[in-house]
Amino acid sequence: MGRPVAFFEIISTDAERARGFYTGLFGWSAADQEGGYALVDTGAGEGAIGGGIGPAESPSEAGVKIYVQVDDLEKTLEQAVALGATTLVEPAALPGDYGRFAVFADPDGNPVGLWG
Repeated sequence: MGRPVAFFEIISTDAERARGFYTGLFGWSAADQEGGYALVDTGAGEGAIGGGIGPAESPSEAGVKIYVQVDDLEKTLEQAVALGATTLVEPAALPGDYGRFAVFADPDGNPVGLWG
């Protein structure tokens, strides 16, 4: 069974500019969170993929990342590494009741998030 893409994230060295760009271009709404982060509603309705726009701590963090929902972060991260990935962020708790996440770089260096 395939795993769904559950979340996207746009990280920018100028998060306010990025937020204005994407909300202006696509008509998305963005709700302020802590630390300059905003949760995004694309307006696609119930069951649609949500996202976030936030600040990069360094220019190398800037970019777009998808998060795939998985049942077992540790097991999936181990499988990714066995297939050639590199762990970027070990499994960790998200603020509030949003669950846990981890991030790896695929064999081409693209960051991919896991959420569970």
